[in-house]
Amino acid sequence: MIPIERSKFNVGRDAEKRTCNGIVFDSVMEMRYYRDVVLPGVESGAISSYELQKPYTLQPKYTHNGKTVRAIVYVADFYIEYADGRVEVIDVKGAADSMAKCKRKMFWYVYPNLTYNWVTYVKKYGGWCDWDDVNQHRREEKRIKREHKEEEDNGEE
Repeated sequence: MIPIERSKFNVGRDAEKRTCNGIVFDSVMEMRYYRDVVLPGVESGAISSYELQKPYTLQPKYTHNGKTVRAIVYVADFYIEYADGRVEVIDVKGAADSMAKCKRKMFWYVYPNLTYNWVTYVKKYGGWCDWDDVNQHRREEKRIKREHKEEEDNGEE
């Protein structure tokens, strides 16, 4: 068996699709957010500054029974400062696993004064949207679809 070099996110593959202005992003969606939202915001003056991949310590390292336990660090996709003084931490999400949800809760607890949002791109809903809003819309659509199916099933009997 030949060992394959891989990173956590397999970021070595399709790098050209995830590159904008010489920056290789973790995902195509993250690159598109940079290209579609951040760069135009900087050019228009609405965004005064930004950082990519900014780390936040959610829990510092500590020692337990003589062993060092590593810190829990979250790395934000975008840290954005707006011209009006607002600050926002953005994470671009396609799907959120349980670890991402846990880290989001920890982030809100440790950094309560920072606005932290998950965004996703859904053409059906008009482009860039709040991730939680999209999931709420999807749940509602499923509920309505399920109710219509139940009504159809009950009407056929």
